[in-house]
Amino acid sequence: MSTFVLVHGGAHGAWCWSPLLPHLEAAALALDLPGRGKRPADLAAASGESFAASAAADIERAGLTDVILVGHSMAGITLPRVADRIPERLERLVFVSCAVPRDGRTMFDLLDPDVQTMANEMEIGETLSSGFTEQRAREMFCNDMDEEQTKFVLDNLCPEAPQIITEANDLAGLRHPIPRTYVRLLRDQSLSLDVQDRCIAALGEVEVVELDTGHNVMVSSPQSLARVLNGLLKT
Repeated sequence: MSTFVLVHGGAHGAWCWSPLLPHLEAAALALDLPGRGKRPADLAAASGESFAASAAADIERAGLTDVILVGHSMAGITLPRVADRIPERLERLVFVSCAVPRDGRTMFDLLDPDVQTMANEMEIGETLSSGFTEQRAREMFCNDMDEEQTKFVLDNLCPEAPQIITEANDLAGLRHPIPRTYVRLLRDQSLSLDVQDRCIAALGEVEVVELDTGHNVMVSSPQSLARVLNGLLKT
């Protein structure tokens, strides 16, 4: 039987999936990547490989197979690496408005110019979330949310390792014939439609589903995302 495993993006944690969980029609496991929540770690040592190793270990520890591995945003660098580590355990990869740089390119290469400027202005040693003012976070993550949903996100944003965005991406895991789906978000203010389209192109053969929401669809419209995910369950 399928199980959803949910991988958060940058400056987020497992907490971001909590509005979605009640709407899923299969068991689900929301993961904390190293450096937040249940996975305290030195963010200075974080990397795409450490993220993937942690996620794969959590899946193995839980004894899961037939996993629908769902990632959001910056998890686009984690999902292919997990696929390379434990392809036999994965049923499908789902990229929810994920940033997926081409093989060997970086997350920074994908960022819109204003976000690149924000990243460049950060001091060495600052975490990724240090560059977010409340207004910027509202614009990027909360443009389609009510105040209760917005407060939930703003209260829970957490530090992220800055070096993640300058690390070369590794898409070797996509050579495994694991079906993949990309959820393209039409009102996303973090990843423009142009950027999402470039990420879709990097994934090769992929099913594309569109939702008329902002970046944090799991918070702003969890039922919409749940309909997409539940539709992927085998009958």
